[in-house]
Amino acid sequence: MTDPFFFPVSGFDLPRYAGIPTFMRLPHVGLDDPRIRQVRVGLIGLPWDGGTTNRPGPRHGPRQLRDASTMMRAENGATGVRPFEAMACADLGDVPPNPADLMDTMARVTAFYARVVAAGITPVTAGGDHLCSLPILRALAAGGPLGMVHFDSHTDLFHSYFGGTLYTHGTPFRRAVEEGLLDPVRVVQIGIRGTTYDREDRDFARAAGIRVIPIEEFHARGLDDVMAEAREIAGTGATYLSYDIDFVDPAYAPGTGTPEVGGPTSWQALEVVRALDGLNLVGCDLVEVSPPFDPSGGTAFLGASILFEMLCVLARRPAAGRPPAPHGPAQGAAI
Repeated sequence: MTDPFFFPVSGFDLPRYAGIPTFMRLPHVGLDDPRIRQVRVGLIGLPWDGGTTNRPGPRHGPRQLRDASTMMRAENGATGVRPFEAMACADLGDVPPNPADLMDTMARVTAFYARVVAAGITPVTAGGDHLCSLPILRALAAGGPLGMVHFDSHTDLFHSYFGGTLYTHGTPFRRAVEEGLLDPVRVVQIGIRGTTYDREDRDFARAAGIRVIPIEEFHARGLDDVMAEAREIAGTGATYLSYDIDFVDPAYAPGTGTPEVGGPTSWQALEVVRALDGLNLVGCDLVEVSPPFDPSGGTAFLGASILFEMLCVLARRPAAGRPPAPHGPAQGAAI
């Protein structure tokens, strides 16, 4: 049983609108706190959108997601999982960004996550724009390339923007493949849709061996069939989960910078995470929640619910209560 110190504050004891809004009402444990040695999963805010190319705002996402996450309770009503009893979780605070220096911020992020990994903690990140994933992967993939399950409207595989800018929220996974952080044949991208500039990103995916499942295929085949393929692609090796909230149709998640119509419902948004049960996940992120475009707060509440589903999947790993084992070259099957 997890130390009760790590149990969230209950709504039976303190109203949800009261108190300090940490993620899921968990205790805040800094990396220098002696209790960090007990933490198995750390929720981390990354309030930075230095890679945004159009509508800014995800830098404010972690604060809004923390507030929305106070509505999460002890048990998953659909699966029965009680994540906070299965493993010690804590809010590790925010990575302090440098909003004036993109490269410095990425270095700060990688250094922060290197400490998280060294402490044996699985990070679950609330962004921030999708460029946040790149410096996180630089820390998590230090022991070898990872597989990745990626939910998004966009591949984020473009080479560059604006005549040669290599680091934007449209390029992180191109860089991650080039840097050897991802094993492309163990990467699957689900929900891709919308108008395009050209086919450069798809051509790169095809050449590298990345499996792209466009939204038309997702709807035609059905969620269960698509997610069975995603699990097969990821295989048994160390895998990262990256979830852009614009994967979800803007009717359910309008609060994001680059919405695309025709996406999944809010129910499907939760189900795709539940379908990852059993994968060897070594980290997760949820990105691109943009409070300026979320006046009702519904996008953030959906995002917080997705983060909770991630915790429930992590809680069911065989080693949920222990530090993740070091990983070497990934093992998995490509389709």
